[in-house]
Amino acid sequence: MASSLTKGAASTTGSQKTFFGHPRGLATLFMTEMWERFSYYGMRALLPLYLIAPNGLHMNPATATAIYSVYLSLVYLLAMPGGWFGDRVWGPRKTVAVAGAVIMLGHLTLALPSEGTFFAGLGLVAIGSGLLKSNISTMVGHLYDGPDDPRRDGGFTIFYMGINVGAFAAPLIIGTIGENVNWHLGFALAALGMGLGVAQFMLGTRHLNERSLVVPKPLSAAERASTLRKSMIWLGVAAVFYLGTVVTGVYTLNWLLVPITVAGLVIPVMVLARIKRDKELSATEQKKMSGYIWFFVAAAIFWMIYDQGGSTLAIFADSSAENSVLGWDFPVSWYQSVNPVLIMALAPVFAAFWMALNRRGKEPSTIVKFSSGLVLVGASFFLFLMPLTIAGDGHKAAAMWLVAIYFVQTVAELTLSPVGLSVTTKMAPAKYASQMMGVWFLAVTAGDCTTGLLSIAGVELNGTGVVALQAALAVLAGAAIFMYRGKVKALMGDVR
Repeated sequence: MASSLTKGAASTTGSQKTFFGHPRGLATLFMTEMWERFSYYGMRALLPLYLIAPNGLHMNPATATAIYSVYLSLVYLLAMPGGWFGDRVWGPRKTVAVAGAVIMLGHLTLALPSEGTFFAGLGLVAIGSGLLKSNISTMVGHLYDGPDDPRRDGGFTIFYMGINVGAFAAPLIIGTIGENVNWHLGFALAALGMGLGVAQFMLGTRHLNERSLVVPKPLSAAERASTLRKSMIWLGVAAVFYLGTVVTGVYTLNWLLVPITVAGLVIPVMVLARIKRDKELSATEQKKMSGYIWFFVAAAIFWMIYDQGGSTLAIFADSSAENSVLGWDFPVSWYQSVNPVLIMALAPVFAAFWMALNRRGKEPSTIVKFSSGLVLVGASFFLFLMPLTIAGDGHKAAAMWLVAIYFVQTVAELTLSPVGLSVTTKMAPAKYASQMMGVWFLAVTAGDCTTGLLSIAGVELNGTGVVALQAALAVLAGAAIFMYRGKVKALMGDVR
């Protein structure tokens, strides 16, 4: 029913078909993103369950959580070099096409019934997702006549609906097949989804803006040679090091996980420090970066808790929840569809609510929204203490406890995440305008790497004490931002 997605609307040609009144290329990018998210969220829903399953890799929950967290952190960590690759090497369109093929190859590798190829598959999916993430959003922007095009915000809203449509459907389809039929068949379905995405992207490229073919800042011959040489040196060092650990018999999985998690914490600090120390920034830009660090640290705490919805909560559900409604049993992976369906239902409500408050002059400031999101995500883990207590008494916790936790986390996400994206663009120094979205993604990396390090250290993340501590940390972080809102507001300058 592809024709039902398009309709005639006002256009520059008068006869050109549009996608809900937007450039036809938006349909191509919408479907590409939908299928990419279908494959990504389907695999993500299966990943921790496959890692702990007796007929999977049969790992302990701590190791499974560490792998899951490191994988998520890599996806967001690689978004920055992915954006750089699109800007300097291939251009957005070619980078997205190659990224889709790499993701599909990664899922096919995961579909192989071999533990030896499993981590290679995860790595390929992470690399492909990093390449695709920044560049496909850039291509959406190319469809419009600059930032003042009145259709631009609506276009991005439709595009992000594609994310949630794919994220909602994936656990229901891929999760069911993976859990109830065969894990590797589930991963193969993820590959099929990405394959469909790549196919329709290639067929629909004629509708995209020609700017997506352009390399905005191509590397000079000297820069290309230098980049290649440095890359090969680092690759060689890593290969020699890990070959040495294997030959000497000391290699364990932690030799891979620990360096990545440490890098995921160190790199964000280095990037922020480099921007903050830049002498070319004006005094106002320096102040705004000082203010932005408050939001960055708080966001890392938020994502540390929020992203455990796919690991700590899922593993708890697998072992300690009554996964049924009115006597009807459902796969554990289906919990991962709760958030996207709630996003689709609540996002328009939140948008209308903020607009209504704005008309009355009562819309909360960025600081208040941000602190509220932190308090809410902390509250979700305080709520988590209830099913943990029930399970501790030897009973199965009702499914609705988990649904309630995901509901509170979704409300927290809608309060904080859009605000974080907005404040990142508003507070970005002019020199780093195109890089700051990658900096925002590094907050996700830092949060997930914190979870990964705790898991590697053997911390039981679904223990009541640890859950309560994380909840308290988020609430205190939200309270601190609110209490010091005057100081933060002063650092933000004209940003509200």
